[in-house]
Amino acid sequence: MGEDGDPTIFNFSYSSFLLVGFPGLQEWRPLLVLPLTFLYVCIVSANGLVIHTVVAQRSLHQPMYVLIALLLAVNICASTAVMPKMLEGFVRYANPISLHGCLAQMFFIYFTLLLDYNLLLAMALDRYVAICHPLRYTYLMTSHLLGLMATFALTRSLGVAVPLVVLTAKAQFCKTSVIRHFTCEYIALLSIACGDLTFNNRLGLAMRLITVTFDLALLGTSYTRIIYAAFRISSGGARAKALHTCGSHLLVILTIYLSGLSTSIVFRVAKTVSQDVQNLLSAIYLLLPGALNPLIYGVRTKEIRQHIEKILCGMQSPQGIREKSQNVREERELPG
Repeated sequence: MGEDGDPTIFNFSYSSFLLVGFPGLQEWRPLLVLPLTFLYVCIVSANGLVIHTVVAQRSLHQPMYVLIALLLAVNICASTAVMPKMLEGFVRYANPISLHGCLAQMFFIYFTLLLDYNLLLAMALDRYVAICHPLRYTYLMTSHLLGLMATFALTRSLGVAVPLVVLTAKAQFCKTSVIRHFTCEYIALLSIACGDLTFNNRLGLAMRLITVTFDLALLGTSYTRIIYAAFRISSGGARAKALHTCGSHLLVILTIYLSGLSTSIVFRVAKTVSQDVQNLLSAIYLLLPGALNPLIYGVRTKEIRQHIEKILCGMQSPQGIREKSQNVREERELPG
């Protein structure tokens, strides 16, 4: 401690931490391991099934379905960045993690979250061209354009995630080595940092506001024009299909943005909210998209749903196998 008793002037910083998520549920933590493991398996399996369906069916090798598969692949990566360490924390109360491990986890959390945002923008562009300029869709939405959109998504995600991680790495963590969270989120790490964190807080808030405001403005403008164009389609069937597809995308957008915004508001405004509630909100916005997105696209998207049904029903039922065997025996018993 310094001469004036201020610990923030120390040239000392913890290089390892203990993640303590949901501290108020100490007695119930072991009971949550199995349900959360089941949730993780379901997230990976459901997303993987839709991705496999898109990859395996040549009729689904179209920009909209490719973008859906990429979004679900990001969902798997995001869940994998969070769930294994989260489950480890439920097995034992104090979950150790190094500073480098914490920064790596924080990078993957925000990188995948931003990739979600960018892929939703790409989907909005795809639907805008398909519905507002249908005759030019094949000409405009080429594999080259998909590659450019993927490059833009990766670059933009890195451009936001990397500065946050670098800035966090330069902070000194001398308050405590205990992070009262199940994962290394930006705000959770700053809560144990020392010194003047005004710039860190303002940068994090500015990046969140700029990213979300810019994205929501583009998404709102795109889907407003898309819905307007859809209602002008003369064919009732085509109009219903266009609105149904846009409805699926809008459900995913609401799931991702509302869960993220509610968490940010609670973290920054509602100081009296308990740590367990903050942890719960973080778990919802980190894991809910991965759990709901494959259901939304797998159930609401007719083309994907039909192929999934074929895959799941590809193996004949025991009754069908018995009937087929009986038919073969009867054929063999026929004369000549």
